[in-house]
Amino acid sequence: MSLAAPETDVDPANPRASAGLSLLVVGGTGQVGSDLAALAGDRVEVRAPGSAELDVTQAGGLVEAVSQLSTTAREAGREPVVVNAAAYTAVDAAEEHEERAFAVNADGPRMLAAVCSSRRVPLIHISTDYVFSGSAQRPYEPDDPLGPRSAYGRTKAAGEDAVLGSGALAWIVRTAWVYGAAGSNFVKTIVRLERERETLSVVDDQRGSPTWSADLAVGLLELARRVAGGEGPSRKVLHCTGGGETTWFSFARAVFEELGADPQRVRPCGSDEFPRPAPRPAYSVLSNASWTESGLTPLRPWREALTAFFAEHGAALRA
Repeated sequence: MSLAAPETDVDPANPRASAGLSLLVVGGTGQVGSDLAALAGDRVEVRAPGSAELDVTQAGGLVEAVSQLSTTAREAGREPVVVNAAAYTAVDAAEEHEERAFAVNADGPRMLAAVCSSRRVPLIHISTDYVFSGSAQRPYEPDDPLGPRSAYGRTKAAGEDAVLGSGALAWIVRTAWVYGAAGSNFVKTIVRLERERETLSVVDDQRGSPTWSADLAVGLLELARRVAGGEGPSRKVLHCTGGGETTWFSFARAVFEELGADPQRVRPCGSDEFPRPAPRPAYSVLSNASWTESGLTPLRPWREALTAFFAEHGAALRA
C-alpha cells in the first residue's frame, strides 16, 4: 500500500513513547485488521489472527493470546496494545440471530477487556455509528445519548458498556461506512453491479461518512502509539471517520466516476423502496471533533480517500 503510518520520533524525556509497539489485532483478517497489519511499519510487531485462529467468544484463547503478547512484548522492551476489530457485522442477519451477535459483539469484548485489565494491557475497541438512533440533525458527539434501533446496534452498544465498565485501560473508537480491499462492502458491491446492470437505484435519504479502512488503520496506529507511550487521550470514547458526509446514492455515483462509468446510471430512491429486516440510521454522521481535539490526525475527506482507494486497488476491483 502507498499509505504509511507515522513513525514516532525518539523522545529522551519519555522512553515509553520511543519504545517499539507490539500489537495484537483481534479480528485481524477483516477490513480494518488486515490494513492494520499491512500498514504497521518496521517499529510495530503485529499479530493479526482471524476468527479461526483466535475466536473472541472463547475465553481460553483470549487469555493465552493476551498473556503471550504481554510477556513477549515486555521481554523485548516493547509496549503491548490490543486492538479489537472482531465483530458480527451482518446487520440484517443479526435481527434473527441476536444471541450470536451478542456473543461476538458484547460477550467477546467483555472477556477480552477483563483479560487486558488483568494483564495491564491497553485495549482499543472499534465500534459503530449504529449505537445511535440516526434521528439527529447534526453530527453525533461521543457523549450523545445512545439509541440503537437494530440488534446489531444493541449488541455493539452492549459491547461498549462492557469494555468501559471492565476496569481495563481502554478506548472506544466509533467509525462508520467502512470499505476496504478485504471482505465485502458497499464499494465492492457497486463495482459488481455496475458490470451487471444498466441502471441502479440507491437510497438517497441516509447520510454518513464513508471511511477507507486503510485510513482508519493509520489513525488507529497513531492512537496505539500514543497509548503505548502512556499518552492516551483523556477522553475514552472517540469518533473517527472519513471527512465530510454524503448519501449512499452520492457515494455510489462517486464509485461510478472512479470506474469511468456514467454516474447518471445511478438513480436516487427512498429507503421505503428497499425494506430491510434491520432499520438503518437515517443520519449516521459522527463528529470527528473528539479525535482532533485529542491531538490525533484527522482522516482525509471521504471523496479524496475514495480516489486513493481506486488508485491502489482499482485494477483488482475491475478484474
